[in-house]
Amino acid sequence: IIAATITGLITVILTEALIASKQMKKDAAIGLIFPLFFALAIILISQFASNIHLDQDTVILGEIAFAPFNRWAIGSLDLGPIAIWVMGGIGLINILFVGLFYKELKLATFDAPLAASLGFSPALLHYGLMTCVSITCVGAFDIVGTILIVALIITPPATAYLLTHNLGKMIQLSIIIGCLCAIIGTLLALAIDGSIAGAMCTVSGIIFLLAFLFSPDHGIVHKFYNQKRQQLQFSAILLTIQFLNHQGPNQNPFEYSIRNLVDHMRWSEPFAQKVMSYALEKNYIIYDNPNYRLTPYGIEVAKNAIESS
Repeated sequence: IIAATITGLITVILTEALIASKQMKKDAAIGLIFPLFFALAIILISQFASNIHLDQDTVILGEIAFAPFNRWAIGSLDLGPIAIWVMGGIGLINILFVGLFYKELKLATFDAPLAASLGFSPALLHYGLMTCVSITCVGAFDIVGTILIVALIITPPATAYLLTHNLGKMIQLSIIIGCLCAIIGTLLALAIDGSIAGAMCTVSGIIFLLAFLFSPDHGIVHKFYNQKRQQLQFSAILLTIQFLNHQGPNQNPFEYSIRNLVDHMRWSEPFAQKVMSYALEKNYIIYDNPNYRLTPYGIEVAKNAIESS
């Protein structure tokens, strides 16, 4: 764990050194360093551990069901699965680090120059956080495999980001979502007799998709609804301007009809009906049988729109 954590830190340091050199972009630097270390690992394994069988299901996908069988025993005393002690200790380290340096981490992450001017070291805090990330990944690797590590590091925070802009709430939501993915994923795996890690990843993806679609601020459905609503509102204001331009003693009733909107505004008849209904709802116009006409409020809306343009 210690050696792998140090290797992870070296990877981060080299990647950021390449980025800081301004000679290549971030994605190119990552694409250069990671394959380099991966290739070195393959060479070392082939040279010194070629007789060891590396099970792809355990290494890549992980098999949490086997974790309880690897136990920590002192003499005849069984202290339980090693995974609980390892990840429990790592979890405690993460809680202590973030809890003790929360304000400093927040300041150094979002305003590094201000943090430096106040006497904090943004680089030291950054690499302290990267050390915690490295230890967590390495400790979890033996238990859950690489895919679940990536899924649970990225997906819960990404989902929480879609649901709130408050950093404290975002961290809390990330933890809750991660726990839900673990619990629901395990129950799903038991129900379908499938991979526990795969089920957890699937659940995390589904939760992210739901947030991506229905988030109050970032959700696709919400944005689509707002876009349609804004289009309807803008069209209703155009309608008031159209009515105002044709208002007068010699006004033609046809100018206030839906047919005129279809012909001159090039709206479809259903959309013109929607605009009329919206304008009636907002009290821009009223229906004065057999025609529509502007209300005093609608006249004011049209004049304000003309002046602002």
